[in-house]
Amino acid sequence: MPKFRRLLVAAPIAAMATVGASSAFACPIPPPAPEYCLALGDALSVGTQPTNSGKLVPTDQGYVDRLYAAQQRIQPRLQLVKLGCSGESTKTMLSGGTCHYDGAASQLDAAVHFLAEHRGSVRLVTLDIGANDILPRAKNPSSFDLTCAQNGMRDIAANLPVITSKLRAAAPTANVRFAAMDYYDPLLAASLLGPKGQPTASASLQGIDTANTTLRTVYTRAGFPVAPVASGFHTRDTTPVTLPGIGELPRNVTTVCTLTWAWTPPPTGPDIHPNDARRLPDYRGRIQRRTPLEVPEPAVADGGP
Repeated sequence: MPKFRRLLVAAPIAAMATVGASSAFACPIPPPAPEYCLALGDALSVGTQPTNSGKLVPTDQGYVDRLYAAQQRIQPRLQLVKLGCSGESTKTMLSGGTCHYDGAASQLDAAVHFLAEHRGSVRLVTLDIGANDILPRAKNPSSFDLTCAQNGMRDIAANLPVITSKLRAAAPTANVRFAAMDYYDPLLAASLLGPKGQPTASASLQGIDTANTTLRTVYTRAGFPVAPVASGFHTRDTTPVTLPGIGELPRNVTTVCTLTWAWTPPPTGPDIHPNDARRLPDYRGRIQRRTPLEVPEPAVADGGP
């Protein structure tokens, strides 16, 4: 082939290659869509802790944050969305009124909308709810109204099945995993008040036991694995152990005083919330291995309240 003919053939081919390369740079492949961890519930789901002045504020130190950090290492596209609300009960999670949600009447309504809008992209939904049904006035660990708590237990039994069923209906695919938890008893610390506080501690333990039985029953029926936080806090273990600075106490009391703000003096305490996020439920084993949820062995919290 004459030289000028070879050039005529080669020129269009080179031009096409150049256009193709330019097009590749001009139209990059879009990044993979994000995946979500949706956190629902009460103050524990938003890491609520008291400040030095005693004001309760959400933090990034809750069990959800710990779970998210662990999961993101193996799922880099995972994003955390918190819809939890400090002070939320099963009743207000359904009806609203505690926290405001744009375009939604309640936390559950907002969660259902989110699941519908991100169908196929939500990988995990965590839920902790019910404490404020039975401990509505329990910021100070010196009083517990068992009659009020019994009313709250009836609310849990009536409302929680509605919550779990609506969440399931909004996320019917097998790709979405659910996880829940029962509760520790922060009012065990009242036993340190002597004869004045011991009835409160005893009544609260009875209330928490009954509430946890209800929670576990409802969650199990809904197919939500349950992190046994009550066991992790040794709620029923009265083995004598030594609490530095105080002396020998039942293990359940020592654990609560160590891992929550319940025996912290004013103005920071007393407060029922955990002081160390690492002692709350560890969902990682259940999520990664599909085995029963586990709670790490409680130990003395690092530092002081």
